[in-house]
Amino acid sequence: MKSEKLSIKLHIANRIYPLKIDRSSEEFIRNAVKKIEERLKFYENNYAIKDKQDLLAMCLIEYASKSESMDNKTIVEDDGLTEKLTNIHAVLNNTLK
Repeated sequence: MKSEKLSIKLHIANRIYPLKIDRSSEEFIRNAVKKIEERLKFYENNYAIKDKQDLLAMCLIEYASKSESMDNKTIVEDDGLTEKLTNIHAVLNNTLK
């Protein structure tokens, strides 16, 4: 069954952006928009920039650089979990024999 699309309108930097999204994505998208608006206010309050497009560009640079740094990190750190699971597997195998 194909997932149902939801039509929403996002308000970012005094503009409206219509989107069609999966219903399951709505909360994530609305939270992202809220964070973008918060960062826009931060930049507007802390820098002498009033042009909304410039503020959006600053947000984009911030989020893109965070994404790049995350791409260069290990997402899951093992912390010995693999070894523990291997030991549990061995114990279970010995018990079942």
